[in-house]
Amino acid sequence: MFCGDYVQGTIFPAPNFNPVLDAELLGGALQGFGCDKDLLIDILTQRCNTQRLLIAEAYLGAFSRDLVGDLKEKLSNHFKDVMVGLMYPPPSYDAHELWHAMKGAGTDENCLIDILASRTNGEIFQMREAYYLQYSRDLQEDIYSETSGHFRDMLVSLVQGTREEGYTDPATATQDAMVLWEACQQRTGEHKTLLQLMLCNKSYQQLCLVFQEFQNISGQDIVDAINECYDGYFRELLVATVLCIRDKPAYFAYRLYSAIHDFGFHNKTVIRILIARSEIDLMTIRKRYKERYGKSLFHDIKNFASGHYEKALLAICAGDADDY
Repeated sequence: MFCGDYVQGTIFPAPNFNPVLDAELLGGALQGFGCDKDLLIDILTQRCNTQRLLIAEAYLGAFSRDLVGDLKEKLSNHFKDVMVGLMYPPPSYDAHELWHAMKGAGTDENCLIDILASRTNGEIFQMREAYYLQYSRDLQEDIYSETSGHFRDMLVSLVQGTREEGYTDPATATQDAMVLWEACQQRTGEHKTLLQLMLCNKSYQQLCLVFQEFQNISGQDIVDAINECYDGYFRELLVATVLCIRDKPAYFAYRLYSAIHDFGFHNKTVIRILIARSEIDLMTIRKRYKERYGKSLFHDIKNFASGHYEKALLAICAGDADDY
């Protein structure tokens, strides 16, 4: 268990940053006949999000044009999704992804799980605000109308962002573990609610103690117990939440691996995770990926993606020479 491990991203603020110069270079790259995609990658993947937003401001000042609008107009397919995705502030990017996961005919449950099982209280609060500003809708209401059953109840609990922070009470850990164990045995509606409320509201630190106690009491890992007792998206959300509590980078390494290998490169998932985690823990995710799967993330992306799309993903992933 890596509860509370130190984590690191792959994208940092660029030194000697000059937004006006970057904006002019981007203007040249976007407004000629062709489009200098290499230059776009060099600039946008090598600046942190705050710097990209300053570049967009300078771009508007210099050309009276919207940088995101120009990127959307000049680029296409997945390469466009990467470049445009980099331009959203993180809460707006989460809101954008959630909106698209729920809009239209089907719902992309995995996107809802990825985002809501892994974000902190602060991130959830900002995401809800961004969602309302961007779509004039309430995120919680949309989740409520697009999902159902205990899966819905748990998503609604998570989107409250009411998890205790940093609090531990070893004395109650055994008691909490008993409640979890009973919930896995009984599986009544009431027990599902107890299970979900505990996983959504107790602090990460407390739950790490609880999972340890659960193992002692039942002789079984909590993830195995959940997999045995529950099914469908509710089960997936329970497991994702437990994995994020234990070791968030390992959870995302697992999600990337399955997006690349089980779904024949599920582009949306790969793009979303690389962009959303680039300044938080992507370096650590890469480390976990290599430890767990033997091949580097860099190597696997190289095998599946191509062209400027591949270049952009690899630049965000920030591979080392030994990763080829």
